Amino acid sequence: MKLKLPASAIVVFCSIVLFSFYSGPQSSTKKLKFPYKKTGLTDRQAAAHLLNRFTYGATPGQIDEVVNTGLEKWFEQQLDAKLPDDSLNKRLSVYDALAFTNKQAVDIYPEREALYNMAAAAGYVSKDSLYVAKDRRAFNAQIQAFMKLKGYRSNQDLQNQFIDQKILRATYTNNQLQEVLTDFWFNHFNVSYSKNGPQLFIPSYERDVIRPNVFGKFDVILMATAKSPAMLHFLDNFTSVAPAPEMAAVAPPPQMDMMMMGDTTHKTPPVPIRRRRTSGLNENYAREVMELHTLGVDGGYTQSDVTQAARVLTGWTNYPFGDANNRVSQLYIRNGVEGMEKQGFVHQGDFLFNPTSHDKNPKTVLDHQFDGSGYQEGVDLLEMLAHHPSTAKFITRKIAIRFVSDNPPQSLLNKMAKSFTDHDGDIREVLITMVSSPEFWSSQSLREKTKSPFELAISSLRSINADVKQPRQIYNWVSNMGERMYYYLAPTGFPDKGTYWINTGSLLSRMNFGLALASQRIPGVNFNLKALNGNHEPESAEAALNIYSKLFMPERDLNQTIKRLTPLLTQTNLAATINNAATTPTSKPTETINNQDMMMTGGEITVINVNKGLYPGTYTVRNVGNNSMLNQVVGIIIGSPEYQRR
Repeated sequence: MKLKLPASAIVVFCSIVLFSFYSGPQSSTKKLKFPYKKTGLTDRQAAAHLLNRFTYGATPGQIDEVVNTGLEKWFEQQLDAKLPDDSLNKRLSVYDALAFTNKQAVDIYPEREALYNMAAAAGYVSKDSLYVAKDRRAFNAQIQAFMKLKGYRSNQDLQNQFIDQKILRATYTNNQLQEVLTDFWFNHFNVSYSKNGPQLFIPSYERDVIRPNVFGKFDVILMATAKSPAMLHFLDNFTSVAPAPEMAAVAPPPQMDMMMMGDTTHKTPPVPIRRRRTSGLNENYAREVMELHTLGVDGGYTQSDVTQAARVLTGWTNYPFGDANNRVSQLYIRNGVEGMEKQGFVHQGDFLFNPTSHDKNPKTVLDHQFDGSGYQEGVDLLEMLAHHPSTAKFITRKIAIRFVSDNPPQSLLNKMAKSFTDHDGDIREVLITMVSSPEFWSSQSLREKTKSPFELAISSLRSINADVKQPRQIYNWVSNMGERMYYYLAPTGFPDKGTYWINTGSLLSRMNFGLALASQRIPGVNFNLKALNGNHEPESAEAALNIYSKLFMPERDLNQTIKRLTPLLTQTNLAATINNAATTPTSKPTETINNQDMMMTGGEITVINVNKGLYPGTYTVRNVGNNSMLNQVVGIIIGSPEYQRR
């Protein structure tokens, strides 16, 4: 006898089976349990550690919020990165260029030479005056008038908007971990404003390539960076082409042009693509994708592997910007996407694979054979590198160095590398493995990381609940302390070790920053220090030091720190006493000045005849010694060695 089930029961059963099949394994966050109590930490101490590692610093009262939310749940929320950011979005709404595509950036921010030539062609300036104008002021006024008419802007406008948004995002976003990871992965896949090629593409690179992929699979973010115009230009792969014999032109299929001349219909003959190149094979990206992006310097590759990988990646370039008459653009218009794909072209957003530039010979990389077939070779190469055992070790070690300590324990590294491999390079799962391990919560990991200048500045703004109206001023100070964001030229990105950031000179410049910030001498940064203490001003400097040290460095043993800082409370003209006093240059980032460049005049330090460094000129160094007791106390705390630890 056959058992007959009601149709409704069958539907329910099938639904359950299908749901189980498609939903896959449940997220690890379902069973998150942090082992901090086993290492002797209280809930508040553990919350402080989470905030030190996964945010740019705690805001007033945030430790209580994390404890009340639950540490595991708070971390899950950060991994999801879906907390509302209405306040931040309102601040960012004035920056229109943040939404520009790469093509819009190229169209709106022309390079100077192109701008001058267009202005000359339009009759705004004479060609003879382009570089030898007798009246430079009049020439510049004419250029400005032309730019206004055409809607062009200076490249500096795009950079300013982009840098401002980084300050504001880091300071105000509720999705702090996403922003911290954006900084981490941008630094890992570094591109720089110091090189002309990628400059216009850097905002889109961070917005569209880095930030959306910080919690995903490693191969996804690797592939996205490889195809980005910013990376293609920064490491020059957009110029990398096969040797001359390999560059047999690929002709487009015959296209019928219905040009009627009497009774004759003419076919447009196929025209090969010929690209002017100043060089052939370029190994820059192939080398760095192995050494810095995936395997690591000791990852097991050879120079031959670099050369062979560079050959695999020939033809990886960007789709032409700004020139509608470009040959590639015209061929796509004439033949359509399907016609170009049949010839081996691949156009994805701003990325282009051009088979006419590709090396079609067989290659061997890390004993893996590539057949010269075209675009898929490059995809296969990057996937192979992303899933290599050396990559699992290299990437997870960098993550551990960023979030645990400069010398993370091998036991933790082993767990993280295994998680990377087991979960197909899932960054989210690697983070969960890390934070679920006792090593993350050990006494050897607490406060063992040193804040970079950017982290110091942003954590200070968050500590005092600052209202930042002029983010550029903060950028100037961060640059002065040694971290000129987005300008680190080496593809390594900034080093993530305390020894790079901390020395005698850097501590002095950090103290200057603390004093200038607390005394409200940084324009466009407003706050109320007394409000942090219930609108009560402490009765003495000693009391202020105790109260505000605990507010800014919660859940720490501060006895020794307070003991070391107390003698500074009686210092008058403290900023003038410090070697590199806080400077306020006009319309220029702050410059580090040595003693021999200074002289005292009428209660201020005037810097004269500064002929070295990035910003020569005359500077006025303002003395912050006459500010209130509370300002000086807070400045001392921010500049203290203990506050530099996170």
